Amino acid sequence: MARFTFKLPDIGEGISEAEIVAWHVAVGDRVEEDQGLADMMTDKATVEMESPVAGVVVELAGEVGDQVSIGAALVVIETDAAEGTIEPSPETVADVAPGDLPAEETRTEEVEEQFEAETPGAEVIDAPQPFVSSDVEKPAPAPEPVAESASATASARVLASPAVRARAADLGVDLGSVKSEGDRVRHADLDAFLRYGSGQGYHAPHASRARADEPIKVIGMRRRIAENMAASKRAIPHFTYVDEIDVTALEDMRADLNANRGGRPKLTMLPLMIVAICKSIPDFPMINARYDDEAGVVTRHGSIHLGMATQTPAGLMVPVIRDAQDLNVWQLASEIGRLAEAARTGKAKSEELSGSTLTITSLGPLGGIATTPVINRPEVAIIGPNKIVERPVFAKNSKGGDDIVRAKLMNLSISCDHRVVDGWDAASYVQALKKYLETPVLLFAD
Repeated sequence: MARFTFKLPDIGEGISEAEIVAWHVAVGDRVEEDQGLADMMTDKATVEMESPVAGVVVELAGEVGDQVSIGAALVVIETDAAEGTIEPSPETVADVAPGDLPAEETRTEEVEEQFEAETPGAEVIDAPQPFVSSDVEKPAPAPEPVAESASATASARVLASPAVRARAADLGVDLGSVKSEGDRVRHADLDAFLRYGSGQGYHAPHASRARADEPIKVIGMRRRIAENMAASKRAIPHFTYVDEIDVTALEDMRADLNANRGGRPKLTMLPLMIVAICKSIPDFPMINARYDDEAGVVTRHGSIHLGMATQTPAGLMVPVIRDAQDLNVWQLASEIGRLAEAARTGKAKSEELSGSTLTITSLGPLGGIATTPVINRPEVAIIGPNKIVERPVFAKNSKGGDDIVRAKLMNLSISCDHRVVDGWDAASYVQALKKYLETPVLLFAD
């Protein structure tokens, strides 16, 4: 037998440490060559570490949520090779002796069409099962199913109409407990039971019930989000400006484009809004900027690398649409779908999750009346479209009078860094953006 120490390699992102976000093995598990050992998070990218050898895990470097330095021991594996026959590469050897790593006490598993592109789902991967020797006692056979309870049997024998049975089931009432005046239980009997017999095990529908406290360790993406948001609010003096946009014409144009899109992707509101942002930014370069507050330098970027706040099972991620100003509305729709899918499945690359110069965030149909989004530091602004609602508005008619017409209205929020962007600048920019959104033909004009 020989012991092989696998140390955390340099993942190539210029980082000095990574966080353990999931163990795929436990002490005592048998692992094969190239089998996953752990998921390590660097910035916003998660990288799976694979075993270079086969053997049995004897030591692990910490618990989920712990930080491991590059070059530090991550896993010690007892291999089948004879002592001294293993010649691992320098990248995987650590100068530690057996016992230097803390023993693992527990094994934790992390269970972590306005703008519909931003609602990804989850993908769950089963962890490897621990190695069990052949002489381990086999588990006892499953117990026989429990016989049907007497109360359930009694309830089934009660005479009642299907409507009464359905109502009782919705209320969680056992019909065997309901007294009736005749040969069957009627709605009146059920009403009387609800008024006077609720102490006999009846629970009001949707009644609140106490649950046990559940401590959740803040790790991985959730911890990174918490740190970034805290740093943003701590360092940046935010202010938010909100204006109302009439998007009736824009929605009509979107419907026409989708009706004639052919094989191209279906348009949501988001690609059209990004085109409007890109067309209005050149006159307001202070919006598309990053502020290095340590160096005291504001960089106004010529290209628009637009961050797209996306909710994923692991938490909020911000994939970046590179050079958004060079893409047409159909190309933007394709890129939005690709990046959202990559974020949802955890396949987004590190370079796709960094380098944004301006961010857009939306809750889609859940958008509410107005939002005050938090700036994605070191950017200086973030734009938040809210829910579209239909309301009556006054409109001038051909005779100079007022007509009441239907309109689709949307509040648009923008949060800015007051150290860099003045209130007048933010309001002026939103007015320019509003012009494009309310006169959508301008989106396709040179």
